[in-house]
Amino acid sequence: MKATLSAAAFLLTLSVASVSAEGDPVEGERAFGKCASCHNIDNPRTRLGPHLMGVVGRRAGSVADYPNYSQAMKDAGASGLVWDEAALREFLSSPKKKVPGTSMRFFGLWSATEIDNIIAYLKTKPAP
Repeated sequence: MKATLSAAAFLLTLSVASVSAEGDPVEGERAFGKCASCHNIDNPRTRLGPHLMGVVGRRAGSVADYPNYSQAMKDAGASGLVWDEAALREFLSSPKKKVPGTSMRFFGLWSATEIDNIIAYLKTKPAP
């Protein structure tokens, strides 16, 4: 019984740690290369997708000079979706699952560590 409780406590600790894990922004910058063909992070101009400067804490679908948001992304923002760390984790792992109908042509990242690293990197880039 004691071993079962210890194992359960260990698994709970791992679960909580993965949700609040701090990523490595240096590794996140490298991993951002997968995003850079569509998203700008160093200046506020848009590419195929909206720029991601200041994305952490920003309402979904809200970059004013980006006219190509899908209706699904506009609706998600209008419904209150804000790109906090939890929402970004879900979106980066499966964009179409988090925002069904999004026009983003990316299937998602498989590695929780890579997602945490990208989020850590995004947090270093303030809004313009």
